[in-house]
Amino acid sequence: MKDLQHYKQLLEEEKTKLEAELGGIGRVNPDNPKDWEPTPEASDTNADADKNIQADAREEFEARNAVEVTLESRLINVNEALKRIEDGTFGKCEIDGNEIEEARLEANPAARTCIEHKDENLE
Repeated sequence: MKDLQHYKQLLEEEKTKLEAELGGIGRVNPDNPKDWEPTPEASDTNADADKNIQADAREEFEARNAVEVTLESRLINVNEALKRIEDGTFGKCEIDGNEIEEARLEANPAARTCIEHKDENLE
């Protein structure tokens, strides 16, 4: 039997870290509190800046966006894993229903599949 409290703690710690990282590059979407969006740096909004500075600002915003998408995706996976703990389905492979290996859960507590199915697309 899996130590659900242990995995819940790992997931909660990761959730806190992800939310802090997201807060450093973005904000919660005011129209959808489950969504994050990147924010430009304060200097990115100066319309009088020369074209090189504006291009740099756009490039920085695009980089922030890429990081935001990656972090938000991971946060969604962590939140879904926490929900699986609550509903009693945590640790079960979403493809074949078998137990997910302890080593896999230790490496990635938000894992949705066993090692055999790790490369399967669940989307």
